Amino acid sequence: MQSHQSQVSVVVIGYDDAGHVTDAVRSALAQGPAVREVIAVDDCSTDGSADLLDRLALDEPRLKVVRRKVNSGGCGSPRNDGIDAATAPYVMFLDSDDVLPSGAVDALLDAAVGRDTEVAAGLCVRRELPSGRDVPWQPELYAKSARVSHPSHRTGLVHDTLCVNKLYRVDFLREHHIRFPEGRFPYEDFVFTARVFAAGPRVALIPDQVYVWHVRRSAERLSISLDRADVDNWRSRLAAHELAYDILLTAGEKRLARAARARFLDHTLRMYARELDLRGAEYRRDWWALTRACLAAFDAADFALAPAPGRVIAQVVLASEEPRDLPRLKEVAARPARLLPPYARAADGTPVWSADLPQVTLEHLLFRPVHLLPVAVDAELRPRARATRLRLRLHELYGRMAEAAPASVDVEFVNRQDGVVGLTVTAAFLPEDSAASTNAADSTGFEDSGESGESQGAEDSWTAEAPVDLSALGSGTWDLRLHVRFHDGTSRETTAHAVSGPGLLRRSAVPSGRHGVLLVQPYATHAGSLALRLAPGWRGFTSVVGRRISRLLH
Repeated sequence: MQSHQSQVSVVVIGYDDAGHVTDAVRSALAQGPAVREVIAVDDCSTDGSADLLDRLALDEPRLKVVRRKVNSGGCGSPRNDGIDAATAPYVMFLDSDDVLPSGAVDALLDAAVGRDTEVAAGLCVRRELPSGRDVPWQPELYAKSARVSHPSHRTGLVHDTLCVNKLYRVDFLREHHIRFPEGRFPYEDFVFTARVFAAGPRVALIPDQVYVWHVRRSAERLSISLDRADVDNWRSRLAAHELAYDILLTAGEKRLARAARARFLDHTLRMYARELDLRGAEYRRDWWALTRACLAAFDAADFALAPAPGRVIAQVVLASEEPRDLPRLKEVAARPARLLPPYARAADGTPVWSADLPQVTLEHLLFRPVHLLPVAVDAELRPRARATRLRLRLHELYGRMAEAAPASVDVEFVNRQDGVVGLTVTAAFLPEDSAASTNAADSTGFEDSGESGESQGAEDSWTAEAPVDLSALGSGTWDLRLHVRFHDGTSRETTAHAVSGPGLLRRSAVPSGRHGVLLVQPYATHAGSLALRLAPGWRGFTSVVGRRISRLLH
């Protein structure tokens, strides 16, 4: 690692965040001598944040506090103030509720100087609080070090729209008049990042973790990215996306512009589609109309670049003037995607979305490799005093499942906090008719909830069943990860669709030789996947029940 003295200005922006802003500033100051100055821009806070910063500056000469006289309503104007105030050759940005990990500035600076680039970028992690679980952001982009001589040579750069995990040469920003949108402009980093890449910088990529993005879902004031309950959030996101696209296209960066649209279909559209059936009727109608207007500007080449799930969701939205098939769209939007029945065909045999939307064709399903198919596996978990049993049903998919011949499934129970596999169970798949006769006297058979659409018939599905020792998992939240194996040697990793119905997805207390009692709550995630919450022991049992009663009373 090279020694670089006083080369970086770190711009920290904040508004009414007295509880976190000093932690952010200290993490920037702790980066060492490479940081010439930390410029803390207070956006006219009312909670004493600026006074805290002033007191901190008394003992830290590298800290400069900029007090805005009028609240800007957004993040762009304070960051622009920071760019204007920067005196070092390089600048990076930090939000008041996040932190820089140790060594972040040195790693980025070494890359930018050593590889002679205008921009250096590294890995950001989203840290879920209070659990502390880290989720890497765009990890495939930062898998290894690289020097990109022009953004168009690696179009995946536009997938990372964050501005905070990057180091920029200040003279490059000023020469090209690259700034954030002023005032209240949510998703301002989409536009800033587009302006940066439109200017054609050389970019250094490093695998080092350089930014910790704190995700506080229970915060009184949610961040812009988490506050998606109002349709204005979607309207703002569309406006930022469309402006970023126009910036790239106007600069002659057509490949980057198309990549940005493909990313919109695969990431943004899928994320909001997963949540759509949680919203009210008015939100759905407005969202649908706004999305149709946005997608109408896409051409065939834009759709062709996107992975199939986002493309299919877009086609359904464009084909229908009113919201429809929301539960099924949610499953397609899941990761990995799941396509639930019905499996309709056009008159010529071409797979289509449904009988009344034959223009949405699914012909690609006839040719995609098995490991990429949106296989649908229904799941029921029935906690019982004697033995908890997991039952799975694999649906046929236009003949592709029968062609591959389902053999078995490995079910991993993955701890959501740390990603550790706590338990693996394996079961063989049997044709539905065979399994039905084997389990004729078993009350754990699938309920006909009607949620999967048209009946598939016995020959159209396979079932697997296995006991599950929940005591081995203990406490926590557990996701199910399935590895479906076929006799032709192929396999598919997926998740399980949570089936609802009488006696399903309800809290149960079951005896446990290890814990005395185990409180079990199977539930469906926002994407419709089966997950499980466990609270062992009488203390865990009474704690969960107490919280439940408190919420009901509240």
